[in-house]
Amino acid sequence: MAVKQSSAEKRHRQSEERRLRNKSVKSAVRTSVKKFTVLAQKKETVEAEAALKDMVSKLDSAARKGIIKKNAAARKKSRMQKFFNSLKAAQ
Repeated sequence: MAVKQSSAEKRHRQSEERRLRNKSVKSAVRTSVKKFTVLAQKKETVEAEAALKDMVSKLDSAARKGIIKKNAAARKKSRMQKFFNSLKAAQ
């Protein structure tokens, strides 16, 4: 016979699973941002462009899932795109 659980215990379990999933997505976003900035600072435009596309994809995905706010993702994408454009213009 199964042991009866309270709804609070179930809710706690669910929130813990969500927290870990969200943490993983946020970490992946931060890693992609870091990868892009390092490549951009080294002035490796081809690799930086690929990293920028990957970063934008991860940001959009996180914003769609509600892990980060939509405007925060848009702001980060805009700043990184400006940074990349200035890098290309300097060449």
